[in-house]
Amino acid sequence: MSAYVITGGRRLHGSLDVQGSKNSALPILAATVLVNGRCVVHNCPKLSDTECTIKILRSLGCSVRREGNTVTVDATTVSCSHIPEELMHEMRSSVVFLGAIVGRTGKATLCAPGGCEIGLRPIDLHLYAVRRLGVEVDECYGNITCRVKNKLEGNKITFSFPSVGATENAILLAATATGTTTIVNAAREPEISDLCAFLTSCGARISGAGESIITIEGVEQLHGCEHRVICDRIVASTYLIAGAVTGGDIELKNTEPVHLNAVLPLLEEAGCNVSVRCKSIRIKNPVGLKRIDKIITQPYPGFPTDSQALFTTLTSVAKGTSVIVENIFESRFKHVPELIRMGAKIRAEGRVAVVDGVPKLYGAEVFSPDLRGGAALVVAGLCAEGVTTVNNVGYIDRGYEDFSDNLSVLNADIRRV
Repeated sequence: MSAYVITGGRRLHGSLDVQGSKNSALPILAATVLVNGRCVVHNCPKLSDTECTIKILRSLGCSVRREGNTVTVDATTVSCSHIPEELMHEMRSSVVFLGAIVGRTGKATLCAPGGCEIGLRPIDLHLYAVRRLGVEVDECYGNITCRVKNKLEGNKITFSFPSVGATENAILLAATATGTTTIVNAAREPEISDLCAFLTSCGARISGAGESIITIEGVEQLHGCEHRVICDRIVASTYLIAGAVTGGDIELKNTEPVHLNAVLPLLEEAGCNVSVRCKSIRIKNPVGLKRIDKIITQPYPGFPTDSQALFTTLTSVAKGTSVIVENIFESRFKHVPELIRMGAKIRAEGRVAVVDGVPKLYGAEVFSPDLRGGAALVVAGLCAEGVTTVNNVGYIDRGYEDFSDNLSVLNADIRRV
């Protein structure tokens, strides 16, 4: 098992290109199953989750080749509609294959997915969506069997919550269904828009991507295309916060600042100097951090739940008291006990955490509870006094490409052991 060993107290500075988005690459790679041809996906990050996705594609009969950050998928030879149980358990996002497989083969068999334990993430909205389009679903002891009874037919799908994964599955299934599908209360994340852009390049007819109502006119067949994945807004916010807590001066390139509209104002509220130019963001924090009155996680375009743990670290070393409300997942404060081990003063109960900033954190041995919580502990180690060891970094590998190397480029003292 690997760990990060961090000697804190070094001011981060320099520039860095931001990797491609994990949450965009995974559904786009899954979408290639729908295409009777060859797709080239650029800016696809090298992560344990993307490698698991490639394994799933190969298990379905696809030909897959990776060259650097470009993945080429030829789904002409898709021959299977079953995802092996061990791959389903490896990552939560594997459920996005449901719509693609059923859309391509008319059937699918899979089990409940795995991934980070950050709270209940039932797939009932996914199953509701596929049923609305004419799919029969049989659930038995954690196994799910789907079959198209007659044919896939467009329909109106109204979500009770704007679930990202369920919206993606509905889009994938509707892309080649007969007739028109309207998704009401659809997720609005940039990753949804990126998936729709990819499918549109393949010949799909989609309007309203990025809005709460998406309309899909089904087509008979999709063709191959080339597509470049958008940058990862959560990774970008991670490096920005790392710069903030270390009193640094860093510039991030290859970014989409508009995707961080809910994050950048909070960094400014904390006393950071944030400047945006086209595809770059620069952050400077020469005078220390101030409290952030209240942080409330919400579906996009609100503040992202994936950045909550990182802002918990930031407010831990800010002057004053901050309040964090987690509205998306009920078990997303598992990083809090680890931060307390490092000297943070945090009271968490239910979905609310009250953070009293302290002058400094102290190095300790801590354990990553999940992907974003693990990244938050690494950031805490960067500004802590002494040496911090962050264990269970396999979680972090799910979403961060070359994490320690990139931080080293920015002057961090961090090594993987």
